[in-house]
Amino acid sequence: MRERQHVIFAISEAAPYAKTGGLADVAGALPRALAKLDVEVKVILPRYRGERAGAVGRCVDERVDVPFAFGTKVAAIYADEYKGVPFYFVDAPEYFERPGIYGPNPNEEYPDNVERYAFFSRAVIEWARRLDPPPHLIHCNDWQTGFIPLYLRTAYREEPRLQRTKTLFTIHNIGYQGLFSPTLLERFGLSPEVYRTEGGIEFYGQASAMKAGIVFATAISTVSRKYAEEIQTPEYGYGLDGLLRARAMRLVGILNGVDYEEWNPATDPFIVAPYSLEDMSGKRLCKADLLRTMGLPEDLERPVIGSISRLVAQKGFDLVREAADGLLRAGVVYVLLGSGARELEEFFRDWQRAHPDRIGVYLGFHNELAHKIEAGADMFLMPSRYEPCGLNQIYSLKYGTVPIVRATGGLDDTIEPFDPTTRSGNGFKFVEYRADHLLAALERALEIYADPPLWRACMENGMRADFSWDRSAAQYRELYERVIRCEGPFGEPT
Repeated sequence: MRERQHVIFAISEAAPYAKTGGLADVAGALPRALAKLDVEVKVILPRYRGERAGAVGRCVDERVDVPFAFGTKVAAIYADEYKGVPFYFVDAPEYFERPGIYGPNPNEEYPDNVERYAFFSRAVIEWARRLDPPPHLIHCNDWQTGFIPLYLRTAYREEPRLQRTKTLFTIHNIGYQGLFSPTLLERFGLSPEVYRTEGGIEFYGQASAMKAGIVFATAISTVSRKYAEEIQTPEYGYGLDGLLRARAMRLVGILNGVDYEEWNPATDPFIVAPYSLEDMSGKRLCKADLLRTMGLPEDLERPVIGSISRLVAQKGFDLVREAADGLLRAGVVYVLLGSGARELEEFFRDWQRAHPDRIGVYLGFHNELAHKIEAGADMFLMPSRYEPCGLNQIYSLKYGTVPIVRATGGLDDTIEPFDPTTRSGNGFKFVEYRADHLLAALERALEIYADPPLWRACMENGMRADFSWDRSAAQYRELYERVIRCEGPFGEPT
């Protein structure tokens, strides 16, 4: 009989307590799926005072002393439960009593973010020391928790209660690396030796929290099979590809799942009419509602394309800008929900003003509108330059909203081109990062859209797919077992 796994899931944001994107959705859903598999998982994140996390009022540890900044800083630990999973929160007003999560607005980050998350990482370890039993494994997520494996292998190397604690470091997006001046290492309670020694965290004259996680974790995972391959190449590795190739035997790609309790057109409380494979009539009502909501003419015969995204270079919206005239010539309506780079926000605002009957734009975050777009659009466009996993294309499949994607990362793993001859496949994709290739994929989609029985087949293929967290959680549990059984930080499983 296998021993029950005790896991700390450390992350910078988690739904429903604090959210800027898909990372929070992972933390809100994966631990719940793991708990169903008898993994004892505790989620921990900062207690951001300006988010729902700040409203958590049950303090379970009033004083955790954290060696930091050439002295000792004090944190408190708060606790809550969400859908049967315990959530814990590191309370430190100096670092987390601020507007927003990473910055006061989506376009601005706090200059001391690396220090904030170095402190959070060390506070997590100090809290973990007190647990009985101590954790078998700490599952770290992205650069904000990359310090945890580093601290465990250095400052806490001789801590008896954590001698058998292993670490898994999951890369959700290698493009964000937590770079900082190496002069801060001593302030964080770390030896300068970790910077320049072989296998250290030096990165082109700076120190990298992402590299710390990759170098010092027992094992590494990322959020799709294709992305695990891509980040080992110069094109996608952001300067860490050589290191990842060297650690390839400890790198695993596990596709993210989605929470069908929240994203299901049969039960979605945010859409005007439910629908399912058995009765699709509600989708047409959702399309009319989306057009009304966006202030667009209710022309239900014209295809509607939706996008929900951060407006950043990674997401491919420079291609949409380049393809804008072609999209209009194709006769589609385009609706966008998102925010990000000012120049892209200005473009979409101007595009909407120039074509108010064809373009609908909402700049910002609006959860209800996100659901309305998934339900009301005919197609969903994700032209990403790179996409570690992607969630919206999976939501779209469930909603019968056919994805048009670039073949990268998780988009390539989840979308299969529709073949009208065999009626197999669930969407459309293009390979080269070019606007004309995007438009060619759209043209293929519109050809199928013009044939209702074929379009219905494509929709139904997507709606039947199962990308629930159950499958992904089972893979994580098996990976946890392999990592926990490692003898020593880099030993082979016994």
